[in-house]
Amino acid sequence: MKNVILTLGLSFLSFAAMAQPEMKPVGGTGPMLSLNKEVHDYGTITQGGNGECEFVVTNTGDQPLIISQCQGSCGCTVPQCETAPIKPGATSIIKVKYDSSRLGAIAKSVTITSNATNAPSKVITIKGMIEAPASSPTSPVKPAAPMAPTAVPH
Repeated sequence: MKNVILTLGLSFLSFAAMAQPEMKPVGGTGPMLSLNKEVHDYGTITQGGNGECEFVVTNTGDQPLIISQCQGSCGCTVPQCETAPIKPGATSIIKVKYDSSRLGAIAKSVTITSNATNAPSKVITIKGMIEAPASSPTSPVKPAAPMAPTAVPH
């Protein structure tokens, strides 16, 4: 009898757990900003190479997220962000283009300004190294002839 009651009790708890409504993929009250990454590492790229990257923004809150501004730390870092409201659970893309004509290390940032309750001002970073392209000869080099005539003294 105890086994039957125990089995019925466990079955009831299992059914009760399955009957719970599915949780929404939101994390809090108000608009909440979440990123797929906070740093993009280009690694090593050649001067003039592709300096574009993307960051995915997700609204994990329960109200629309509005990104009011994306500002690069200098003129060589140009971000593009949508200012249309991002619905709860929805995503948007922030595109960043770095001017790869400069040589050397990259360490730049983009500041995202929004109405997010968890991060009204969020900084994302790009980093990497720009190297000069491999040099190639502009004209072919002719090797010296192995048996060049030489003057013989008389």
